[in-house]
Amino acid sequence: MPIYEYVCTTCRSRFEKIRSMEASHEMSPCPDCSSPAARALSVFAAFAKSPGGEMVPVGGGDIGGCADGCGCSAGMV
Repeated sequence: MPIYEYVCTTCRSRFEKIRSMEASHEMSPCPDCSSPAARALSVFAAFAKSPGGEMVPVGGGDIGGCADGCGCSAGMV
């Protein structure tokens, strides 16, 4: 089963949960405060070596995240 990331709508805690694909869209209780948590977009970073041997990011996009500028990716489902 896949691992999905969730963000609590109350305390903003971020956690992972193993769920079936059919249940991935359902809210999940926060392990910290028991409030409902929404599925979050998983963000990862990929690097490669440049011709000069330096590690450089691969791909595009902003690793930033939410409009609050906190980098949590909340609200991205």
